[in-house]
Amino acid sequence: MAEIKLGDVSFNVSVEGDDGAPALLIAHSLGSDLSQWEPQMPSLTRRFRVIRYDSRGHGLSEPTPGPYSVEQLGRDALAILDAVGVKKAHFMGLSLGGAVGMWLMINAPERIDRAILSNTNACFGHPDVWNARIKQALAEGLDAMAPGTMDRWFTRDFQERAPAEVDAMAARFRATSAEAYAATAAALRDADQREAIRGVRNRVLVIVGTQDAATPPTAGGLIAEHIPGSRLVALEAAHLSNIEAANEFTRAIVSFLTAPAAAAKLRAVKKPAAKKPAVKKPAKEATKAPAAKTAKKAAKKASKKAVKKAVKAATKKAAKKAPLKASKKTAKKAAKKSTVTAGKKAAKKATKKAAKVAAKKTAAKTTRKAVKKSARTTAKKPANKAARKPARKSAKGRR
Repeated sequence: MAEIKLGDVSFNVSVEGDDGAPALLIAHSLGSDLSQWEPQMPSLTRRFRVIRYDSRGHGLSEPTPGPYSVEQLGRDALAILDAVGVKKAHFMGLSLGGAVGMWLMINAPERIDRAILSNTNACFGHPDVWNARIKQALAEGLDAMAPGTMDRWFTRDFQERAPAEVDAMAARFRATSAEAYAATAAALRDADQREAIRGVRNRVLVIVGTQDAATPPTAGGLIAEHIPGSRLVALEAAHLSNIEAANEFTRAIVSFLTAPAAAAKLRAVKKPAAKKPAVKKPAKEATKAPAAKTAKKAAKKASKKAVKKAVKAATKKAAKKAPLKASKKTAKKAAKKSTVTAGKKAAKKATKKAAKVAAKKTAAKTTRKAVKKSARTTAKKPANKAARKPARKSAKGRR
């Protein structure tokens, strides 16, 4: 424990653990002190340089006239980090401490690494509730408020199971200055960080107690919902979950604070990589050329086949229609020559068309039609010419 003077105010600060270990700053709840974190200390000091402090007017830290604000308490936390020579630290806070943690991530994100916000709220209920509490604290003192506060902090079952721990927390509450309690309660009354926390980009673990009436699970749910990428853990406990569910709480925070940062980075980069539109574009463009090439090839093949078929059919037809005097050979030659010429032209035309539309079937069909038509026309002409010659000769003889 050490007394650190920040301006005119003395703060009680404890620094434990290896100097070379990652720093962890811890803030307690309203009406408590740094000893609230004793159940977690053996596990934390083995891994971290743990900085605990009594909040302004709590424990052994000096009270000042109120009301306080969450900003003022947040600046106290930053001044403590500066005083112990820490530029950046993990953070853990419960209830009031959680409100301070949110302020730090909103206003000094470069000073905070990972953060644990336990049994806290971004907006602590209706001002009338706090005004009544402030009035009672100043009028009756914290002794009168202790029984009701313990009922909010711990479940009935835990109070019966662990009376010594509950009594220790009640003693800390009673030892708190009524004026400091009232001044700090005003800070929670006036705090509303619901919208501001949407801008938080730190890695955050939110812990809620399933039976917490002071800061219900829905309050923690809202924080987890508003802070992108945060995790939510629910423990079977009331308000002071780090005491009532100490083992589960410790496991959750150690796991969160020691998880490899590389895994989180990998998850973060994976998402955008899958959505890159640039990947699709080249793929689409790359398929364009082969598609046109394939269509052209297919059309050429289909055209050749169609020409061959047409030639065969035209030749047969021409040979049948030719008269006896016109030899089969001549008719076949004429038909073939004419058909091939027309077929080639038609095939060329069909190939061009098929390449443009990249449609294999359309190209083949068009070519067949063109070739057939050409073959029929060409085959018909020689046959008619050959048929007319004997007719003229016959007519001369008759004359």
